[in-house]
Amino acid sequence: LYSLYSWPNVFLCFIGGYLIDRVFGIRLGAFLFGVVVTVGQLVFALGAYIDSKAVMYAGRFIFGLGGENLAVAANTYVVSWFAGKEINMVFGINLSASRMGSTVGMVSLSPIYEALSNKFHGTHLMGMVLTIGAMMCVLSLVCSVFLAYFDIRASRILQKEANETGETVKLSDITRFSGATWLIFAICVTYYVAIFPFISLGKLFFEQKFGLSQAEAGVCNSLVYFVGAVASPVAGAIIDKTGKNVLWLLLAVLITLLAFALLTFTFLHPYFAMVLIAVAYSICASALWPMVSLVVPEYQLGTAYGMMQSIQNLGLAVVSLLAGALLTKFGYFILLLHFMAWLALAVVFILLLWAWDARSTGYLNASPAKRAEMNSDEVQSVLDGDEVRQPLLNDNSIMDLSQSLRASSASQLRARYLRSVEAGALSNSAEFHRSMAERSVNLTQSYQFSTLANRTPLK
Repeated sequence: LYSLYSWPNVFLCFIGGYLIDRVFGIRLGAFLFGVVVTVGQLVFALGAYIDSKAVMYAGRFIFGLGGENLAVAANTYVVSWFAGKEINMVFGINLSASRMGSTVGMVSLSPIYEALSNKFHGTHLMGMVLTIGAMMCVLSLVCSVFLAYFDIRASRILQKEANETGETVKLSDITRFSGATWLIFAICVTYYVAIFPFISLGKLFFEQKFGLSQAEAGVCNSLVYFVGAVASPVAGAIIDKTGKNVLWLLLAVLITLLAFALLTFTFLHPYFAMVLIAVAYSICASALWPMVSLVVPEYQLGTAYGMMQSIQNLGLAVVSLLAGALLTKFGYFILLLHFMAWLALAVVFILLLWAWDARSTGYLNASPAKRAEMNSDEVQSVLDGDEVRQPLLNDNSIMDLSQSLRASSASQLRARYLRSVEAGALSNSAEFHRSMAERSVNLTQSYQFSTLANRTPLK
């Protein structure tokens, strides 16, 4: 059942991200994928109720069509709303909410099963329990409707549509992703293939090596999620204040390596190592995922996040099979060395990303104040330059602009531009930067003409 969910998402995440960017948009995409998830869970519950494995397989496959794509839409929403502000903290909160949801789901299933056992029996009982679980999917669908409403309202108030570049994503755009983007993808897969497969196999390890009971081993194995749910928003808030995402990322992977070394070579109580992994995992997620928005233009974000999750799912699917084979043949010692090798490779990719960033602009590892200064300097260099010359506007154009920009100020217009640059400052594309800069000049000049029109009514 898990394979029916995970393997299709090796490809579907990228396709879903592309559809969000090119066809549906975030609002419709989030709603449609929410519908797919809800339908899939209901079909899965129906299969359990009527004792049909085929129906259960179909439901699980349908659920997989929407599950990861819904996460891609959520990530794109986060960047759309919070780019340049509290984005690291919001990604941390998003991670925390998802982990708490998973934990609550696992903890609550047994009590619900026991409570319904007096009224239902056998497969009917399991079907009803899964149907109650499907109600959470319905709640998610309702949330997507409210979120679309709020996004439409925000777009109207902030005039987001007026600031769009008009560029559309193409499948060939993935070949033009910057080197930094692919390094971020590589860091993502090399880190997570060490974490999730270990957690899936870790309970028996704690019992065999450290002599923990089944209950103690279960608690120890779940510490990554419990502690991560609390630590992720805190880590995100700290990274928002300090910036330097690459430095935090390196620190997180090194802490994880230390924790795995403690588990492999010492008999120190595993709770300590698992808390270290949980904290490092929270720092990594809060620093890593927002960086995509710093190296990819906004109109490509869905595609980029889809590609990132596709690569992650591919790595998890392959490494999970490999980990099972290593455990069967060699035992846990070799398995943990295998995971440490992946973490060491993640360190190499982080150092390459650091070198790439230092050689180009230093934006990824800059402080928030330095990033704001770099954005401001980029705008000013264009405003003061002689490269862009706009034709004079006629009286009708002046009046049209006066109406459309009446509520805007020069600082607001520039702020809109900076928000757009924040999403794509390091796309490594001269054409992208030039188009954004020209649009900033257009908006500033338009404001000047609109002010003139308001001062001197046209006859």
